Amino acid sequence: MEMATVRHRPEALELLEAQSKFTKKELQILYRGFKNECPSGVVNEETFKEIYSQFFPQGAIPQLKGIPLLSSFLPPQRALLFLISDSTTYAHFLFNAFDTDHNGSVSFEDFVMGLSILLRGTVQEKLNWAFNLYDINKDGCITKEEMLDIMKAIYDMMGKCTYPVLKEDAPRQHVETFFQKMDKNKDGVVTIDEFIESCQKDENIMRSMQLFENVI
Repeated sequence: MEMATVRHRPEALELLEAQSKFTKKELQILYRGFKNECPSGVVNEETFKEIYSQFFPQGAIPQLKGIPLLSSFLPPQRALLFLISDSTTYAHFLFNAFDTDHNGSVSFEDFVMGLSILLRGTVQEKLNWAFNLYDINKDGCITKEEMLDIMKAIYDMMGKCTYPVLKEDAPRQHVETFFQKMDKNKDGVVTIDEFIESCQKDENIMRSMQLFENVI
């Protein structure tokens, strides 16, 4: 544990300030909170899930941070209504998106850079991050199976408490909507170029990109 703490000591705040869109004061606040929850300086997936469930037991808006496009693919009355029953699967996908070097842990730098994009990044940066979240196996394209896994995780979080009750095939229906909108050449996969081009032409998606700027 001691070795891990030394190995994952964060870079100088001045460097993180230059790399991210946070001020030095904001980084100091973020670091104090991060160290309070993660004294070792890194977060593994299990710890990430525990912290996530503690901070967001009711789900609510934070899910939209993780999936900036969500409000474009869910009915408006549900886009901001998250009565979470189980966030474990979604937290797994979110952890993988923050773990950019895929070493099984999220450092303070990983956390800051991801948060910087989600809260204050350009539209292009946010779209790239969202695509990476959906692209589960990181092969450069989104398949219907990958999108279905994400949508099922979202509906698991929404739980059984929504009204009217969600239909069992609702996640698959949203996947079909996604692909009708995104898969321009109808080859069964969505590439990063198709994804970005489609999103930039969609007013709802563009509005959702601006929802969480300067939250901190």
